[in-house]
Amino acid sequence: MALPAELHSALTKNGGIITTAQANTVGVSNERLRLLVKAGELERVAFGVYVSPDEFVDKMYVVGLRRSKSIYSHETALFLHDLTDRDPSSYCVTVPTGYNATRLREDGFTVFTIKRELHELGKMELTTMFGNTVVAYNLERTICDCLRSRNQMDIAVVTDAIKRYVKRKDKNLNTLMKLAGTFQVSKPLRSYMEVLL
Repeated sequence: MALPAELHSALTKNGGIITTAQANTVGVSNERLRLLVKAGELERVAFGVYVSPDEFVDKMYVVGLRRSKSIYSHETALFLHDLTDRDPSSYCVTVPTGYNATRLREDGFTVFTIKRELHELGKMELTTMFGNTVVAYNLERTICDCLRSRNQMDIAVVTDAIKRYVKRKDKNLNTLMKLAGTFQVSKPLRSYMEVLL
């Protein structure tokens, strides 16, 4: 069984990845998807997410498709912003308090929780190394998150990230100070800034 042309073109447009909803939109039924998986024309990588068999799976992107409430944060956001050289050993996400993160933890993610009203503060889109778009926190929110969780993180990573941030042309110190107040990390941030600025 060959891939229908409309599905092939949708896969090509989406970098080799497609969701059930996207397939349904181009006229491919759930049953047809199941048969294509059985025939080896598609691979099911997560519930409702399919890839071409020859496609390398961008795990960050797939999780973003499946878990719209998860936002990449901490070491993962540092990596996406080029504020660290370390590849994240496990991806870090932040979800709102009360969100059931069992599946994320089972999949090896480090999960942080935050009050619902602060969850989307500083949210933006970034590009993974495979060219896919994912949702992560901006530079300033990422620095504040790392300071909030500094006891759970390698302090050398946090220090290096702040050093790199200070050298960035696209930094916004006003936003950083405002967010530091919101997340109650003004004092540790000032200690770092006094040394670095």
